[in-house]
Amino acid sequence: MRSTRSTPRTEAYPAPLPTAAQIFTTVLSQGPLTRTELARRTALSPAAITKAVRPLIEAGYLVEDVDEEARRSLGRPANPVRVDGGRALFLGVKVTGDEIIAVLTDLCCRVRTARHVPLVARDPKTVLAALSDLVQELLAEADGFGVRVQGLGVAVSGDVDRPGGTVRYSPFLEWRDVPLAELVGMTTGLPVTVDNDVRALTIAEQWFGAGVGLTDFALVTVGAGIGCGLVVNGQVVSGMFGVAGELGHVSIDPNGPLCHCGNRGCVEAMAADSAILRDVREATGLPVADTTTALELAHRGDPGVRAVYARAGQAIGRAIGAVVNLLGPERVIISGEGLVAYDLFADQIRTEFAASAFATAAQCDVKTRPLPFEQWARGAAATAIQSFIRSDAFQEGR
Repeated sequence: MRSTRSTPRTEAYPAPLPTAAQIFTTVLSQGPLTRTELARRTALSPAAITKAVRPLIEAGYLVEDVDEEARRSLGRPANPVRVDGGRALFLGVKVTGDEIIAVLTDLCCRVRTARHVPLVARDPKTVLAALSDLVQELLAEADGFGVRVQGLGVAVSGDVDRPGGTVRYSPFLEWRDVPLAELVGMTTGLPVTVDNDVRALTIAEQWFGAGVGLTDFALVTVGAGIGCGLVVNGQVVSGMFGVAGELGHVSIDPNGPLCHCGNRGCVEAMAADSAILRDVREATGLPVADTTTALELAHRGDPGVRAVYARAGQAIGRAIGAVVNLLGPERVIISGEGLVAYDLFADQIRTEFAASAFATAAQCDVKTRPLPFEQWARGAAATAIQSFIRSDAFQEGR
């Protein structure tokens, strides 16, 4: 069994934003916005807004859209400001057990180009070499845009210490205590942010996706693992030990199957791809090796296989009910590669969620959002953008 003891975090996640970064982030995720609207959404004074916006415009990070016709007729209309996405570039990398996906984005996290490379092995040395080669390819492409790449984000599953840049434990990669940010920074020469992959995707959804404008929501991912990103009071939650949101390792059946974490009846041990394949093999007696084959059997009507997916849906629905009861989010977004089987367990998720949610918590908006792995890499880029906005380079307008 893996020890649950860990070194407490010494840095808040995320740290409070400076005023300029707060204003910029609001425009980035919700703009274009007038100064008046910015003041309302950030609860800052008009004077503070003006003081922060002016240098951001001068540095080229914000652009003021001036309506000349309205200016002539009204004198001084309220002009909206927006982010100039072309002002900087960023790289995002998602590492899976089988491949590395990398994207080049602008400052608005719009993907400009993407690359996929297979992994021949999962050890840190092999992954680092493949990742570095991929980054160099994208840096060469970035030269054509005429602006600097300001940062690189790397997203990895498991227990990731973002402030320390360390992958403490990644079960799919079989890594422990890998100082990934330091290693990648040495080989690429870029500022590097390393974060848990689900948390990175949650940041992208908060800024650019189904979580825009929401102060409280959860992102539940299904597939190779069961993950959960949490936004509470407008902040992505990491927790004291950096593992908040490990929904996959919430035990919902103490007599259930053994999980790789050492506990029994975890959601992941009942609803992740590996658990589904295990149960499908047991139900059919066939050597089913991949989810594609399992899906084919289910769609052909095999009752045993369909029952396996139904049980997985029940586990996911019960887990979502627990999240909603504990945190009361306005929305739960279900994503991940496991959504390809959603038609097989959607009813069970809805039924179990409705049965588990307490009182008005059942009114929570539960919606699906299929996101390919390129979007997870985009999430990694979003973490790099987040780190850049907090950096001295941004504050000084470089």
